[in-house]
This record gives sequence, structure tokens and C-alpha cells, in this order.
Amino acid sequence: MNKVHVRTHDPSRRAFLRQAGALSMMAGPAAPLALNLAAIGQASAQSASDYRALVCVFLFGGNDSFNMVLPTDTASWTAYTATRNQAPDPIALLAPGAAANASAAAGSPVRLGGVLPIGPLNPQGRTFALHPLMDALRTMFDTDRRLAIVANVGPLIVPTTKAQYAQPNHPKPKRLFSHNDQQNTWMAFEPEGATRGWGGRIGDLLYASHNTNAVFTSVSASGNSVWLAGQQIQQYQVGSNGAIRLGTDANGRVFGSAAVGSALAQIAGSARGTHLFEMDMAAVAQRSMAAEAMLRTALKPASDPLFGTPPASGNYSASSDPKLQYPNPLTGANGFNALAQQLQTVARMIDAGMAGAIGVRRQVFFVSMGGFDTHDQQNRNHADLMARLAHALRYFDDTLGAMGARHNVTTFTATDFGRTFTSNGDGTDHGWGSHQFVMGGAVRGGDIYGRFPQIGVKNANNNRFDSSPDQLDNGSLLPEISVDQFAATLARWMGVSDTDALTVFPHLANFDASVRNLGFMNA
Repeated sequence: MNKVHVRTHDPSRRAFLRQAGALSMMAGPAAPLALNLAAIGQASAQSASDYRALVCVFLFGGNDSFNMVLPTDTASWTAYTATRNQAPDPIALLAPGAAANASAAAGSPVRLGGVLPIGPLNPQGRTFALHPLMDALRTMFDTDRRLAIVANVGPLIVPTTKAQYAQPNHPKPKRLFSHNDQQNTWMAFEPEGATRGWGGRIGDLLYASHNTNAVFTSVSASGNSVWLAGQQIQQYQVGSNGAIRLGTDANGRVFGSAAVGSALAQIAGSARGTHLFEMDMAAVAQRSMAAEAMLRTALKPASDPLFGTPPASGNYSASSDPKLQYPNPLTGANGFNALAQQLQTVARMIDAGMAGAIGVRRQVFFVSMGGFDTHDQQNRNHADLMARLAHALRYFDDTLGAMGARHNVTTFTATDFGRTFTSNGDGTDHGWGSHQFVMGGAVRGGDIYGRFPQIGVKNANNNRFDSSPDQLDNGSLLPEISVDQFAATLARWMGVSDTDALTVFPHLANFDASVRNLGFMNA
């Protein structure tokens, strides 16, 4: 096994000051402080002639990808139905072609109808389908060829077989099956407590040669995320209205008073004394307020026809925008899709980036949706989650198409872990490997990358799956593709060199060079 060294040198105070000073070009009337005081970076000459963005859609709770991408060949389908038809509430979806019954319980397999067949370019001698509510993604996979599936991805230290997994001393990721720890491991390769994610590390490598403004290199539309945190680049958080302000309105006023707003900005951007760190913080606050002012000017409104539906009268309301509504399978009515709204914000940021309005040519974005911890009521909950995910991804693809930006943006899903193949009669437990989507104009879509796992049946000995080399107890998938390989393939498209990838992704060197690039991205 190759030994991997990860660089963890922390920036010194001198570097901190240098990076804060690099944003002095943004000085101007103080705007409200957006809680982004760590969002600083060294500015340098912009050299890229193109724009590229990487968007992570994180599915918090552990997505049951067994019911998202399904093998439908006879052997696999027989094992699937035998395992997931457990009473009292079977979670096995219906076979392709099965008719939907509108009078059945909301979210139930009978109500949904059969799974949707897809035709991978390289079917691996098998047949496949998507969840019944993912017809929009089936079109993107089969017809548009802008959607790919990467099979059985998960955190790995080294390539691991089922026999090796059973060996106590074989290297394994820490704290498997734990939500917080595996979320962090997916994002930062270490359990909870890790402070730098691979999205931020990509930003570290690329911002100096591609961005004149480091602040907007790493952006979250979904709160704090370790995935976006780098060694020098830190995340900039935005809401649906853009940058988060410090108690002011869009015009920098407090209680309707510009004078009060100006005073608040003066206080936030001033040091109380001469202590070096107080002065440092004040300097960063000033730059951060200037960054908010820049973004406020650069972003087009959400009601712009590129992103939303202009209201016939009155103010724009995202919750009633038809573009952000999805057909809710539980109510039968259209419902507001918060994930689509997050992606709307990302699209607005991308538009500003491509226009050259915020000084970036490489960006990483984070959005998320929760609710995937489906121990109970999986039929209802997972159906709604799949409908929302499919709608949000299709909305984002359509929006990028209207912007002429499909080839500039790659979007991928990630999650804590997959879930167990077995059911408790109402839901599933924590697993390991899972299938992921990758979407974009630069994606070699219409295919499944990685060997799709063999699906087996449990024996009578504590739910063991001896008939499958790819399934552990309770049918959890043993990953065949590591997060390092998956992430490195995306990073390579962003412009990270093969040499730098070995530094960004700590376990990549443990995998043969021939499989470090999974091949699902065009140049």
C-alpha cells in the first residue's frame, strides 16, 4: 500500500493579513456584514478564459439508492422483490410497466406504478430502471445524455473486498454507519471534527490562477458546510436574496434610517483598540461588507425570466413561482421545492460569475436537502424526496440551458451513506455504498460508470448476504468506487492536475492510476 501524506500547513497570521489586504480593491461605502468574515483569500491575476462551476447536492440522512437506481434483470429483480416485500409495509417498487393505481395509499408502490426503464450505453449485460417519479431524469439520461450514474460509491481507504473487510486489521474508514461522521468523511475524508473539505481544497488550488476575487470562490446556499472549507479559501454563505446582511434592508438602512445603517457598519468595521487581532478582524469585516455590496449589485433578481417567473403584480414570491413547484406525490398538488430555490440562487451566482461581475472563473457550490433517514414511513417519505430531487435537477438543467451554461457547470449528488437492502417492514437502516448522479453538458451521460453491484438474498444467519460479493450484513453495499476516485474525476474537469489530485485526495494514491479517473467527464 502506498503511504499518503496530506498537507495540513495552517496559514500564519502574516498570511491572514496578506489575504485580508488582497480585497482592498473592493473598498467603498460600507454595506452590511454578511457572516463571511472567514471568506478571504489571496487575490492574483485572472488567467482562465472560460468559466467552470462544480455544484454539490448533498442528501442528508443517507439516501436509499436501492430504490433510486434499480437493476431489473431477472436475477436481480427476484432478489430485490424477495428482500423488500416485507410486511407490514413493503418497500419494493413495482416492475417496469406496472400500472399506477391512483386510489392506493399516497406514496405506496402501487400508487406510484412501475419503475422507469433506462438504456445505458454499456448495460453490463443487465437491465436498469429509475424510481417511478424520476421521469425528468430518465429523459436527461436516455435522450439528452447529460446525466450519468456512478455506481456504488463510498468512503474507502484502499480497495476492499468482502473477505478483506472481515479482517480486523484491514484499513477501513473510521466510524462507519454514523450520520455525522460519514457526512464529514464524504466531504472531508475524516469523521466529525474535520475542518477542510475537498471542495474547498479544489478552491485553494484554483483560485490564485483563475479568480481575481477569492471571496466568491466557495459558496454555500445551504448554511455551513465543511465540504467548502479549504486551507485558505473559506465559504461565502448566501441566502435566497443573496448575501446575508447585518440587520439592514437592501439599501443598507436600519429602522428606515441610512444614518443608523451607516453607524452599524462603522461599528462592525472598526477595532476597539490596537490589539493586532482586533485590527485584523475589523479589516476583514470591512472587506466582507464590501463583498456583500458587490454581490448585491451583481446578482440579477430571482424574478428574472432566466431564473423565475415574473409576477403579474406585486412582489416576487418564490413559494408561488411555478418554476419552483413540483408535483407532490403525497398531496396530489403542486408544492414549493426548497432545493430548487437553492439551485435558483446558485444559478444567479453562476450568471454573475460568467458575466465577469464578481471576478471568478472557478467556483464550487453547496446545496442540500434533508429527510433521507428513512427508518420509518419510507414509502411516503422517499417518494416525496425522489420527486423533489428530480424536479430540482431538471429545473437547474433547464435554467442553465437558458443561460447557455450547461457545459460550464457540473452537478453531482452525495449522501451520508446508502441504506440497508433489508427492511424493518417500514423503512431501512444505515448502510455504506450508494449510487450517485452526475449532471451537466460536459458529462458523458447516458451510461452507468463502475461495475453495478450484484444483488443477492439474505440467508437465515442474521441477515447475511453470502450470495453477493458486494453486500455486507443486512445487504449494505460494500463500495467499489471510493469517494477519492469520484471526487478526483470531478476535480480533473475543474482543472486540478493529476499530481495535485494526489494531495487533495488523501487515499487516491492507494488506487491504481488506471482507475483514478472514472471517465464520466469530457475535457
